[in-house]
Amino acid sequence: MESIIRQMELFKDVSEETISGLLEFGEINCYIKGKHLFRDKDEVKKVHIICSGKVALYKLNESAQKKVIFILGKNKIINAVILDELLASINCEIFENAEILSIDREKFSKLMEKDFELTKIVIISLSMKVRRLYRQMKNSTPIKIEKRVAAKLWKLCKDYGIENKEGVLIDLTISITYLADMFGMPRETISRAIKKLQNEKLIVYKNKKIVVKDKEELAKFFKGL
Repeated sequence: MESIIRQMELFKDVSEETISGLLEFGEINCYIKGKHLFRDKDEVKKVHIICSGKVALYKLNESAQKKVIFILGKNKIINAVILDELLASINCEIFENAEILSIDREKFSKLMEKDFELTKIVIISLSMKVRRLYRQMKNSTPIKIEKRVAAKLWKLCKDYGIENKEGVLIDLTISITYLADMFGMPRETISRAIKKLQNEKLIVYKNKKIVVKDKEELAKFFKGL
């Protein structure tokens, strides 16, 4: 556990006292894909931080249709919002097998009081989520669905892209159904949008993997340039 925490980029600037506190009060658990870390309205008393793997945060609408809000990877704080001591306001599902550091909310708050660097990490985490929500609101305006999908793939490419001979591979295993969950739309609608992007030679979709052939061309497509 100690080696994992010390090697995490997230904690590179925190004090040795904070590291000691994380080691004393925290625990690292392994979770398999498809399991839930917590659900909407659960009482969650621990702050969770991703050491490896990925999780998805999602909401259900009145028809019980899933809408994925975020996919978070290594070095991301999942639920700093629970510091307000309210019930969870979102579902957290393991997207890929993950190792997650969990620490009691009150203990974590005490560490924040003593180390402003840790407090900054929490503020930045929350700020990034707010900015991403702003972008999602912008992308929810009435534009063609293929442009909305293109914008989402561009962002995933930026966050999880790995260059290869075909372009940039989005390092996530995403089915059409799960992609539809990201938009809260029918699978058939997203399937048509993916085919449109493939016909435009902007992406390659095969075996639940997406390759963006040219990020700049994809950006031009959804910006209408």
